[in-house]
Amino acid sequence: MSLNTILLILLSVAIAGGLSFYQYFYQSKSRSRVHLLLSFLRFFTLFAILLLLINPKITRTTYETEKTPLPIVMDNSASVKDLKADEVAQQLFKKLYSNSDLRAKFDVQAFRFDNDFETSESFDFKGTQTNVESVAENLKSINKNKTYPTVLITDGNQTRGNDYTYSFDANNKVYPLVLGDTTTFLDLRINQLNVNKYAFLKNKFPVEVFLQYSGTKSISADFSISQGNNVVAKEKVLFSPSKKSAVVNVLLPADKTGLQIFKARLSSPESEKNTYNNIKNFAVEVIDQKSEIAIVSNTNHPDIGALKRAIEMNPQRHVTVLRPFEMKSVADYNVMILYQPTVEFRNLFESNKQAGVKTLVVTGTASDFNYLNQQQQVFSFKMSAQKEDYSADFSPQFNLFAIDDLGFSTFPPLQNAFGTINTNGNADVLLSSRIRNIATNAPLLAFSESNGKRNAYLFGENIWKWRLQSHVDLNSYEKFDVFVDKIIQYLASNNSKKSLVVNHERFYNSGDAIEITAQYFNKNYEFDEKARLTIAVTNKQTKQTKQYDMLKGTNAYKANLDGLSAGQYTFSVVEQTSKSRYNGSFEILDFDIEKQFVNPDLAKLNQLAAQTKGIAFMPDQADQLIKALLDNKDYKAIQKDITRKIPLVDSMLLLIAIALSLAGEWFIRKYNGML
Repeated sequence: MSLNTILLILLSVAIAGGLSFYQYFYQSKSRSRVHLLLSFLRFFTLFAILLLLINPKITRTTYETEKTPLPIVMDNSASVKDLKADEVAQQLFKKLYSNSDLRAKFDVQAFRFDNDFETSESFDFKGTQTNVESVAENLKSINKNKTYPTVLITDGNQTRGNDYTYSFDANNKVYPLVLGDTTTFLDLRINQLNVNKYAFLKNKFPVEVFLQYSGTKSISADFSISQGNNVVAKEKVLFSPSKKSAVVNVLLPADKTGLQIFKARLSSPESEKNTYNNIKNFAVEVIDQKSEIAIVSNTNHPDIGALKRAIEMNPQRHVTVLRPFEMKSVADYNVMILYQPTVEFRNLFESNKQAGVKTLVVTGTASDFNYLNQQQQVFSFKMSAQKEDYSADFSPQFNLFAIDDLGFSTFPPLQNAFGTINTNGNADVLLSSRIRNIATNAPLLAFSESNGKRNAYLFGENIWKWRLQSHVDLNSYEKFDVFVDKIIQYLASNNSKKSLVVNHERFYNSGDAIEITAQYFNKNYEFDEKARLTIAVTNKQTKQTKQYDMLKGTNAYKANLDGLSAGQYTFSVVEQTSKSRYNGSFEILDFDIEKQFVNPDLAKLNQLAAQTKGIAFMPDQADQLIKALLDNKDYKAIQKDITRKIPLVDSMLLLIAIALSLAGEWFIRKYNGML
């Protein structure tokens, strides 16, 4: 307390004492006990009020003992139960957590983990994934800037996350308690299988399989891939104590469209403790993306050859070059490229009004623009007989599909008739035209959609020069060919704007996160944040239906369907106000990653212990672990003195005392007739 504060308190004592003496002794000339009591109450009241005005700070010091944290972290995944170590794990936890000596020295903390990390003292060993890395990250956050040991009760088999060996703080010791039988059993397993989710019809798709062997003798194993009762691939694999892994690469034919389910199997005459990990199911969705493209032209031009080569770069495209009178059936084609149409295209335009085939119209110096004005309403042309060169400017706001600027502004100009092109309807412009350095504000390459029919327009010939210039710049035709392919892909696609858009996979593995997302758009095609979406999921075999509300996220509604058993399911997403509906299906493949192990990963747990300067213990060494923790002198309790300065004005007791003093003085004066 400062000198000024002390002087002010002394002055307050003098003032309070002087005023009390003046009122009850000097004026009344009485020395009765009543006057003495009243004088004391008045003195206390005045002194307390003045003391509140001075508001000195009262210093309080308390002492607190902070123990070293001791996280005891239990592996709650199903692999512990599959290794028949769940009861041992429970016993180990109780022995450590309830040890009085450990509790006297440490702040014992109980956690469990599988895919998630949480505080808990109970365990069911039903976790479908194991993420040991999450233990390291969470403990760093909980016990930040502290030195502490960690007891990790686990089998060490991680199925999710990064390598946990180097995830833990190297300055904080980790003591793994290894669960499971460390005896090496003969075991063959399919460790990993890599395959694309989608394949194209009549193509072959690659399958990469990593095989693993545990054992002490040389064996021969048979690897096969089957679909139903048909074996589609088979190979013999040799393993030995020095060769414990193998990689098999197979090309499988995509002969049928739709979801194709396969089974990979690894077997041998030897008996195994765990045969569940010898089989792995996988699925591939085969898509028929074959597109028939017709280039219709009444003139010979290098553009036709350039477009044909660029389009057929994608093996799923086939291009036919025709004259207008050679077109027998418009419906045989997915996309038509009408190159410089004239009146001779009349029958083709009339046929397409019924067929609705998507078109790419390319104009040039030989085009009949008056006829084009009659056949479409998106653009109106006022063109002259004079020719003009038009350069391209890329529009970064274009968003119908993802496309990069290939350097269009540096490409050679396209040639078209000179005139004015006005946009009458909705059109998305990818490239706008420029005459030398003057922007025309007219489209050069544009897209339109009306009643679900998509069309594209390129106002200029000599696009073959663009393909050649792209090769000169990049030493490859690939970038330009991809550009053309994206135009064809957009036109060939049947996707149109829908109010309810649902995203989901066609198949999932058991234990994987099963999440279905949906977006609902209002009449202006804006995301509706007030929509009410529900999803009903039905198991095809049992006919059992479960209904969920979809929860709104940032820009989509989500439903988490984790916990569904393996099987085929249909589902329906409904917006409750508009009754918009989406029906779909998916399949959950039987695959439990937690059943893939026959031994704990002792090598990795030893590596983790060595990395953090800890020690790995077996279950029967729990007493040694307790002794090691108790004997370690690095972990000592820290006594902290906590000093708090509390302003007197915050004291409620003093305010209450002032109120009681005033009330007491009033009642005494009233009782003695002094009021």
